[in-house]
Amino acid sequence: MAKNVQIKMLGGFHIFADDVVCDGKIGKTKKGSMLLQYLILQRGKSVPYIELYEALWPNDESSNPENALKTLVSRTRTLLATISKELPACIGTSRGSYRFVAIENCEVDVYEFENLCDELTELTGLDNAAREKFTRLLIIYTGDLLPYGAGETWVVPRSVDLHNRYMKAVYKYIDLLREAEDYDEIIRVSRVALDIDAFDERLHLDLMDALVKSGRNNESLLQYRHATHMYYRYLGSQPPEGIQEFYKQIITAGNELEMNIDIIRRELAEMGEIRGAFVCEYAVFKDIYNLQVRSMERLGMTMFIVLMKIDRIDGKPMEPLKMDDVMKRLLDVLKSNLRKGDIITQFSASQYALLLPTVNYDTCKMVMERIRRAFYREQANSNIMLTYRLGPITDKNSG
Repeated sequence: MAKNVQIKMLGGFHIFADDVVCDGKIGKTKKGSMLLQYLILQRGKSVPYIELYEALWPNDESSNPENALKTLVSRTRTLLATISKELPACIGTSRGSYRFVAIENCEVDVYEFENLCDELTELTGLDNAAREKFTRLLIIYTGDLLPYGAGETWVVPRSVDLHNRYMKAVYKYIDLLREAEDYDEIIRVSRVALDIDAFDERLHLDLMDALVKSGRNNESLLQYRHATHMYYRYLGSQPPEGIQEFYKQIITAGNELEMNIDIIRRELAEMGEIRGAFVCEYAVFKDIYNLQVRSMERLGMTMFIVLMKIDRIDGKPMEPLKMDDVMKRLLDVLKSNLRKGDIITQFSASQYALLLPTVNYDTCKMVMERIRRAFYREQANSNIMLTYRLGPITDKNSG
């Protein structure tokens, strides 16, 4: 029989006996697993049998709920005994109620996690002991509470609370690391935490900022593109404005200002020969738009803005991978059919925005129809539909 037992509920439900997984034994009864989970989350509090029954059998109207619960408890204890002879004692019984008893040599990750959170809340500085506690917390929290039981009403509020406590602890650790200028550790911590919450804006910003401060600008740019792609693909929206704006910090980071026109020329010419339209991130697109609008009246120029959108002809939503592929093909068509002075940006998961300077309505319409024909040639025999809207930009837009 096992000497040490670990019960893990963060990122999934698992029981280990002397580091050997025993999920198959307790997993023989779903209700038995739920019984153990529910009692553990009460942290030793006695649960009246009727409350426990209603949690495990919602909307069920048994003529003898107390007997049904006794049978389940007995069966669960029998299964726990196959893991460790001491383990059945973790389900304690008192008159009309049950509770989880923290027996010797049995560790529960939720309890350790909550204790660490309480300890870390009191910290004001970062020494080796504090680092070890933060590191341990990151190791323990491998995912949200009981993700496969997230539909249970008694799991959701506790899961949200634990997730929030995790994020609060991570933010605090990063703040302390920033004071210590330990950017390598910020990079590590941010990446670990992003595996838990991939759409957290602050984590993306902390990671990109630490990469820039470490002189790893290319990695920061890759992280920006990864974040942007995720928002387009999984949420169908642009990333938060903070992430968009950080793009400009990445592309200007590390540049030293020198009063030498030849050096500046070489820097600007590094990208080589310019071909086709200019493709940029939305944050840069907005800046170019504002610059163009300011120049229009002074130079007597005209400019049109175009929004292009991809849809299925039957109106059904498109699979994200398919949408990615179609958008890449459309971008290739745009770059091949637009001029050097034209600007392209991705506006959403299914849309591109274009700025077309020095054209009139007829010319703009002609260009867009040429693009649409070229796109449909690329998408022959498909159910993809390309639509667009266009309109002139006047100096009134600048207000």
